[in-house]
Amino acid sequence: MIFWLGVHVPRWLEQTKVPLFISARRLRTIRRLPRAIGPWCLDSGGFSELSLLGRWETPAKQYVSETRMWMDEIGKMKWAAIQDWMCEPFILEKTGKTIADHQARTIRSLIDLRSMAPEIPWVPVLQGFHADDYMRHVDKYENAGIDLMNERLVGVGSICRRQGTKEVEYILRSLAAIGIKLHAFGAKTTGLRRYHGILASSDSMAWSFAARRDEPLPGHTHKTCANCLDYALLWRDRLLDSLKTPRQRSLW
Repeated sequence: MIFWLGVHVPRWLEQTKVPLFISARRLRTIRRLPRAIGPWCLDSGGFSELSLLGRWETPAKQYVSETRMWMDEIGKMKWAAIQDWMCEPFILEKTGKTIADHQARTIRSLIDLRSMAPEIPWVPVLQGFHADDYMRHVDKYENAGIDLMNERLVGVGSICRRQGTKEVEYILRSLAAIGIKLHAFGAKTTGLRRYHGILASSDSMAWSFAARRDEPLPGHTHKTCANCLDYALLWRDRLLDSLKTPRQRSLW
């Protein structure tokens, strides 16, 4: 499993070779783009956009233009998430739409983005809330002419806030069982210990929330390490080490 460290400081792209995961919303805030020295992936920022606004206000054409620029000027971008529609109950309440509506709009996003920019490595996303929702979304992709089993990677959304539950584990195992290569958005320590072996990749920014509760690292003068690369890398190392078996820990 590849673990993409979620970060909110764009300049870290030029400071570490660790695989990074960064939101389009963060990249839009900077004037000088960094030049990446390691691989990274682009998050569309959909959770923030839908939870704050109840709709996508970033036009697909703008997102395509920005992603092209970031892919070319920052370099080393491995894939970009589409403008998907999350299905948590509070998001549905915010948008006033149904799970079926959000699923249809998510598929439409993939089709539109690939049509406008086939050279960009767009990753499809499955949305839903219960296991049956996700399986129905697989069928809807197939009806649209998209075989998710042939995709190099498929994101699974709307699991972040419940990633450690048995229900999410069942959802992911059910999808993996039919041959889909999965990326789990926002899967943190609790969840990854349960099911990391079935994932192709995952991402998390949980380190920043943990840092707000912890004392700063020795020698660090800031109040918290919530914006600290040293803390983020240390947290990542501890997470990955916790996923190894005792025998692997002795060998690695």
